Amino acid sequence: MALAYGPDTRRHHLPAVLRAPFEARTWREFGYLLLGLPLSLAYFTLAITAMAVGAGLLVTFIGIPLLAAGLAMCRGFGVVERARARALLGLRIPSPTPVLAGSGKGTMKRTAALFKSGESWRHLLYALLHMPWAVFAFSVALSFWAYGWSFATYPLWRWVFPVYAGTGGLQLYGDRDHAIYLDAPGEIAATSLVGLALVLITPWVIRALAMVDRGLVIGLLSPSRLASRVSELESDRGLVVDTAAADLRRIERDLHDGAQARLVALAMDLGLAKEKLTEDPQAAARMVDEAHGEVKIALQELRDLARGIHPAVLTDRGLDAALSAIATRCTVPVTVDVDLPQRPAPAIEGIAYFTVSELLQNISKHAHAHTATIDVWQVENRLMLQVADDGRGGAAITAGGGLAGLAERLDAVDGILAVHSPLGEGTTVTAELPWRVRN
Repeated sequence: MALAYGPDTRRHHLPAVLRAPFEARTWREFGYLLLGLPLSLAYFTLAITAMAVGAGLLVTFIGIPLLAAGLAMCRGFGVVERARARALLGLRIPSPTPVLAGSGKGTMKRTAALFKSGESWRHLLYALLHMPWAVFAFSVALSFWAYGWSFATYPLWRWVFPVYAGTGGLQLYGDRDHAIYLDAPGEIAATSLVGLALVLITPWVIRALAMVDRGLVIGLLSPSRLASRVSELESDRGLVVDTAAADLRRIERDLHDGAQARLVALAMDLGLAKEKLTEDPQAAARMVDEAHGEVKIALQELRDLARGIHPAVLTDRGLDAALSAIATRCTVPVTVDVDLPQRPAPAIEGIAYFTVSELLQNISKHAHAHTATIDVWQVENRLMLQVADDGRGGAAITAGGGLAGLAERLDAVDGILAVHSPLGEGTTVTAELPWRVRN
């Protein structure tokens, strides 16, 4: 699950408009735009040639493998472009699914896979569309950069004109009768100021142009939404299976180490009491009394285990009653506020219950809080949960931690977990779940 980055805590003594011309980001994006022109010309030329030759030879059946080879070549262009965007734009996008995966070893199957892949055609479209854009972006970025820096530094290199060109400065206008040169002190200062303004504007122009490139790469060279969704669902399915297996192992362990062991001991005690019933009735009565106590403990353990699987109060009375029940078992006073127009689907209701239950356990064990609150409400098609405490704070989603596991479980059903926990100011955990109506 992805979380938002915190604010940049570095202190800058200069405003952004003065820092931008010298920032590494500006120069990386400028290099990206400059490099884009020769690469896009090569992509466009090779793609057009491959498609034209392949289409022209379709009548001989040689064109089909040529067209497929052209599509494969365009996918290779995508590899280069994604690497370039990652290195210079900081844009990290996953590679599309390989078209040959699961398509067999035959040449015809591989060729058909390339033609059926929408990502292959989007790579071809990128090779064709990026060339005119790259020409425009290259021209604009280089013009702003060159004119800006040359005008801004004009007082430093103006000496070239009287020494080598025999003129007083840079010629602004000229015909057979008149010529205007930038050689007066005021004109030199004005030129430098215009250049400085262009230098300050250029980074923002470059960033705007690079933003369009980002859109092209994301839109045409990234996996399709359908493929991404399928991959996400496969990952979520694996997580659900692993979670279910872990829950089954926990139940088996609790039964084996708890109620089962206690019932075995109870059976042995009752057997001994049966043997002593005729010889020592009083000892047998004491053993039966002890066995009765063991039965009560075993029943309580079984009830706790059943409650951990799915509490009866949740099934019978819903989230309000179930959350109020677990709130009474927390080590700090908990206020519960559930405002729902109707009960959600049982699966969503169960996930919401166990999410709050685990968060309350964290409060009892780690928060050192005095009070806590539980709020549940609906916003459009989302079920919102918020558990807050006034403890020591400092909670975070870390790999392998309890909150990370909880976030993964929510993510498996398109849910979101957000944690706000500044040190010394308590912890607020907000969870979103999809709202599904009970059938």
